[in-house]
Amino acid sequence: MVALVPQENMVALVSRTGRHLQRYSKGRRQVVGCIPYRYKTSKQTPSKHDAPELEVLVITSQKGKGKLFPKGGWEIDESKEGAASRETLEEAGVRGLIGGELGKWSFKSKSHDAYYEGYMFPLLVQEQLDFWPEKNLRRRIWMSAQEAREVCQHWWMKEALDILVNRLTSQQQNQDQELDHVLKARRENLMACM
Repeated sequence: MVALVPQENMVALVSRTGRHLQRYSKGRRQVVGCIPYRYKTSKQTPSKHDAPELEVLVITSQKGKGKLFPKGGWEIDESKEGAASRETLEEAGVRGLIGGELGKWSFKSKSHDAYYEGYMFPLLVQEQLDFWPEKNLRRRIWMSAQEAREVCQHWWMKEALDILVNRLTSQQQNQDQELDHVLKARRENLMACM
């Protein structure tokens, strides 16, 4: 018996290679990446009062000496978001929802004597794959945002992480304020009915 697998569930087990499709701006190689994140409850038996804990996914460098977020070249046949998503799938083996751009950074490559232009995006992880193109080259590690900030080897990725944490914190505060407003209005309506 043969099982058909939908094409959207297929993952190429080979990373894109080469620089012939690479984007450059004013001589600077353009790279894109994601900060994969998820929320985890801190207890085995969560209650409604437990705040979910933000976790981010870091990967080891190909040589295994440093930790960073997935990133790589933005190619001419891709959108920024598409390239960031592809790089995250190739290097970290996760898929999810990409949020709005966290920023743009100019930096000098540690391994090449060249300047790069980097863009980072948040990626809310919805699927973690068992097999992905760079599984044998990298390890992936879930950790708190603070731990990731301490171990990340690139200053510009640390800045992107700070922006993400601030954005998510602001969103949570806005949601909490909206919920408080709704609950207050309901209490007032109940009191008026009595």
